[in-house]
Formats: sequence, structure tokens, C-alpha cells
Amino acid sequence: MAIATINPTTGATEKTFAAHDAQEIERRVAAAASAHRELAATTFAQRADWIRAAADLLGEDADALARTMTLEMGKPIAQSRAEIEKCQAALRFYAENAESFLAPEELEDPSVASGASRAGARYQSLGAILAVMPWNFPLWQVIRFAAPALMAGNVGLLKHASNVPQTALYLDDLFARAGFPRGAFQTLLVGSDAIEDLIADERIAAVTLTGSEGAGKAVAAAAAGQIKKSVLELGGSDPFIIMPSADLDKAVETAVTARVQNNGQSCIAAKRFIVHADVYDAFTEKFVAALAELTVGDPLDDGTDVGPIALQSGLEELEELVEDATARGASVLLGGDRGAVADAGEGWFYPVTVLADIPEEARIVQEETFGPVAALYRAEDREDALRIANQTEFGLSSSVWTADEEEIEFFADGIEAGGVFVNGMTASTPHLPFGGIKRSGYGRELAAAGIREFCNLKTVWVA
Repeated sequence: MAIATINPTTGATEKTFAAHDAQEIERRVAAAASAHRELAATTFAQRADWIRAAADLLGEDADALARTMTLEMGKPIAQSRAEIEKCQAALRFYAENAESFLAPEELEDPSVASGASRAGARYQSLGAILAVMPWNFPLWQVIRFAAPALMAGNVGLLKHASNVPQTALYLDDLFARAGFPRGAFQTLLVGSDAIEDLIADERIAAVTLTGSEGAGKAVAAAAAGQIKKSVLELGGSDPFIIMPSADLDKAVETAVTARVQNNGQSCIAAKRFIVHADVYDAFTEKFVAALAELTVGDPLDDGTDVGPIALQSGLEELEELVEDATARGASVLLGGDRGAVADAGEGWFYPVTVLADIPEEARIVQEETFGPVAALYRAEDREDALRIANQTEFGLSSSVWTADEEEIEFFADGIEAGGVFVNGMTASTPHLPFGGIKRSGYGRELAAAGIREFCNLKTVWVA
């Protein structure tokens, strides 16, 4: 893939970039190793000052940066602005909390540990962490790794998606501008074919990836071959369950946002709407009507609700999933035909679509839909709803709508996922750990768990 900004609204190539050659890659990896020695020797207070300065810079650059993000991957401009604000909050969160998250732990009675006079554990940085990041949240995905990694004293090397190079280069400079040592965080303009060699480099301590299942398998295998730590956040096919006791209007309002936010291109977007038979018809009528009101068009227009699919290949994959489902007998309640948004522009637009009566053998039952396509399922009771929710190979997150306390516990315990959100939309927040199970990956980002993933938990025992 070329390293280029290709505007998904028009399909036009805006700017191309030369990939870093072997000499430049070596220079940057060496600079990262040197920067780690310097950064690890600084205090939490110093690193926190630099992190806060980065948050301030994001605010100063917000207008231009939001436009760049929208130009590169097509999210509505208001959502680009919101993403920047979320990144600022995460940076400030780790500036305030990293030291307490990584405070040394001491046994109250060390004598129980083979008669020690004192014993405990401490967290220490690992070194240079390679971050392989996707295009769908081009700032947030990086910042939620970078903030805890840098606060822990690690340094970062970013291999960003090749279709968001301008955002990647912005990040290349952000932390140096904030005061961090040169080399503490750098972008590598390379293709995916460079990742395995980078992981094999002895100066790279670990790797984190957010992306597709295929990319996750390749990175996990490469890291395992070098006996290096890896964290994977992969795809999702999140269930959104509505039970009879739910506030139906609120559930519909949230379901619309949960499906089409970021043009439907989010791992934790609700994708499968599992509705109890008693409220299925009422929910479906309201849901389809609300989705039909959305405006698909130019993402730089503040009046646009849904922009284009970020990649032409993504548009083609989405079309294939819908065509497969309908060919097997699924009903189309809304959308389903690109001709419906022909007036949106020359780019990679797809209409907001709702499918129902989906047969078990349809690909969409198991595969992730990365775009504004909702799949509706009718459940006869809570056991049936749970069965449908768990029939996917993914296990990232979920949303459950019920006012029944017993049902809350039933689904909270029974759903096979890294998260369960009750009467609200799944979201990533620095206050809570984030990640999945099954084919959605392993390890956790955010909260205390996220900052500890790339630390050496070192036991210290003193006689």
C-alpha cells in the first residue's frame, strides 16, 4: 500500500510520502534506545509536566488537526474535534494518576515471604515499544497507548496506518514539542512488510497492535518468535441487547449513535441488535425511522451525520457482506444499495443499512461489519438473546438494555466479552480497562491495567 492521503470523500490522492529507508529506520530505532535511557531516569513529575504540555498543544492545534483527520479518513468533523478532546483528557488522566498506578507494593508482613525483613514489587519501564495502529481513530488509538507508555518511562515507535500519514507525522513531532527527549516518541513511515524485522530488533522490547485479526495473528507470531510481550486489540461484532423492561426510546437513540458513530467504522460499535420478541416490532420501527433521518455526505460539513468509508477496499468488503446476506434470504429494511447515496459525492459512500431475518449461514453472522450496516435479530427470551450474543467468535464489548436487576447480572456474567455496558453505549475511557477475549485479542489498554502492560513487575526481597 502506498503511504498517501487519499481523500475518501472524493477518491482523490491529496499527498504522497516516501517511506523511510533502512538508514532512517536505523537512526530512529537508535534514537529511541538512547531516549529510553534518558526518559527512564526522569521523575513522574517531570514526565507529567511534559504530558500536560502535549495536551495543551492538542488544544492549540485542534482546528487544523481535526480537518486533517477528517480529510484523511472521512469521519464527520464534529467527531474529529471530539476525538481530540478525548485525547487531551486521557493525557491529563495519566499525568495525574501514573505515579499512583505504578507505586511500589510492599508486603505488610514481609516475614511471610521466606522470612524477609522487607519484600514487595515495583514497576519499571521495558524500553522501546512498537505501536502498530489503525486509521479509524487516528489520534485516539495512538494517544491511549502513548500517554501511559511515556508516563511509565517507556518510549514509543509508531507504525501508523498508511492512509493517515499526515496525522502520523503530526504525532511524530507532538511529544518533542511538549518537552520530551528527542526520540521518546517517533513515527516510522513504513509499510506492514517492515513490522516483522522491527519486532526482531533487540532494541524493541514489546509490541502493541490495534487492527484486524489477520494483522494480529502476524504480529503475535512475530513477537512470540522473539519471546516479546504483545498486546492485541482486534475486531469486534458487539451485541446490543434490548429486553422488554428497557427504556425503548433511549435505547433507540443510543443504538443509532452506537451503530453509525465514526461512519460505523469502530471495533466497539454495536453491530448486532438482539431484540426480545415482545419489543422487536416497536424497536425496529423506531430504529429504522431514526436511521433513515441521518444525512450521508461531506464529513467537513457540520450537518453531516455519516461520512464515507475510509478505504475503497473497505467499501467493497462491506458491499460483499450485505450482498451475501441478501442472497441467502436476509431482508433489507433500509439502504443496501449504493445508488441511494449517489448524490453524496464521488467518494466511498455507503447508505445506512438495516438487515433482518438473517440466516445462520450468512457471513455477516460471524464477520465484522465495518461500516453503517446494522443486523437485527429477534430473541424469544433472555437465554436466546445470550445465545445469539455469544455465537460470534469475537468478544470485545457489549451493551444490554434492561431495568431488571436479575437480568443485569445474568448478562453481565454470561456475555463472553471484555466489557458489558448496561443501559449505555460501549465506550473506551481512561478510567476503565479496555480489551477483548476470543478473536478480539488479549491484554488491556487504559486505566491501571493499561499502564502496567509494558512494565517489568520486579519482585524485590530483602533478608
